[in-house]
Amino acid sequence: MGTKILVVDDDEITRKSLSEILRTENYDVLTAGDGQAAIDTLAEGDIDLMLLDIRMPDIDGIQVLKKAGDVSPDTQVIMLTGHGSMETAIEAFRHEAHDFLQKPPSRQEVLSSVASGLAQRDESKRKRMLLGQIEDSVIQLKDVEGITAPPKPKRQVVPLPEGVSLDLARREIWRGPTRERLTPTEGKLLEIFVTNWGRVLSHGDLVFLVQGYEVPEWEAPEVLRPLISRLRRKLSSFPRGEKWISSVRGIGYVFDAEVPE
Repeated sequence: MGTKILVVDDDEITRKSLSEILRTENYDVLTAGDGQAAIDTLAEGDIDLMLLDIRMPDIDGIQVLKKAGDVSPDTQVIMLTGHGSMETAIEAFRHEAHDFLQKPPSRQEVLSSVASGLAQRDESKRKRMLLGQIEDSVIQLKDVEGITAPPKPKRQVVPLPEGVSLDLARREIWRGPTRERLTPTEGKLLEIFVTNWGRVLSHGDLVFLVQGYEVPEWEAPEVLRPLISRLRRKLSSFPRGEKWISSVRGIGYVFDAEVPE
């Protein structure tokens, strides 16, 4: 299966121009003329990289970028804009965009950024594979000052407040007809919070427990912030779920939801 790239822009000329550049390099190119079409295509899976215009009617590029983090977290995203600003770039990078190109980008800019994004995607997949291979060994070493990394759960379903249930094995949260699927990283983070219910966990401890590696103290909050944001957004689908994870200023986070009876 070839590398799939999705080009999203409400301007047909731009879509065609970018598509031609990419097809000359033998990429499998799909296109979308608006944000909703882009989200629908991402939901179908197997998109390696997306070139995404920021300014579009109805659903803009930043909204698509946020949704991409939920429906297709492995897809690398390159933002395109004819009206660049520092604020827009910061917002894009905050939601894990790979790169930010001014329109119209040159052929070399497009191909260079795409190659870099795909390399980053491959590296991330390789790291996840290696972490998966050593996960059982790492878990045994994760007793950080009494903080326990969750074992392979014997009990698959954990009750949460307000009648919400968490399936650890399937990485799914539900209450009645409302359901939210978690990415592997989101599922691991929530599992750690639930295992250490009511205990303040430092930024560094959380990165280590979730990712399996240590980072400098100043870097840990930046690593966690987008992941916490995505998890909170999914929890907000349930009554008071957005309040279950609390920030402890200068220290970390705590899962302090009321324990269900």
